[in-house]
Amino acid sequence: MADSVRLALAAAIADSRPPKPSFRDEAARVRYQMWFTEMSGRLKRRLPDDQVRNEFLEAAWYESTRAGLDPGLVLGLIQVESAYRKYAVSIAGARGYMQVMPFWTKVIGDNDRRKLFHMQTNLRYGCSILRMYIDMERGNLYLALGRYNGSRGKPQYPNAVLSAWKKWEFNPVAVAAR
Repeated sequence: MADSVRLALAAAIADSRPPKPSFRDEAARVRYQMWFTEMSGRLKRRLPDDQVRNEFLEAAWYESTRAGLDPGLVLGLIQVESAYRKYAVSIAGARGYMQVMPFWTKVIGDNDRRKLFHMQTNLRYGCSILRMYIDMERGNLYLALGRYNGSRGKPQYPNAVLSAWKKWEFNPVAVAAR
């Protein structure tokens, strides 16, 4: 990994500000509130505790938009990776909601693998890493998802995430029409 990429990722991870949404205008705030309400309803079965679900959605929206990602894509990836289990550990050792490999804590973090079970930290790592892979693949999401999962060139994982993303897409016009 190039030093410039490693340093940029390290800077993104080191920013420990808590997720506080900011909006360019009132319409953006209303859209966020509509998204939040809709996603909360969809996620209630998977995360039944209101406080946990609210904090998760706030952090997921913040970290995904901070990385320039669609929040629905991130929610779809989390569905595939961990089924919304905070303490999920894969056979390969990936951890948390976004199944971040522990070596990333050494490459761009403070080498504290335990932090990968901290919700916001896991989401920040995962979103930053996915953004890096999208940039590396010049916007090709299919290839970037393969890199994220370590299965580049194999269709199963990217297809699963893209399919899950459709379930988490947000259409404010459809929500407003209800």
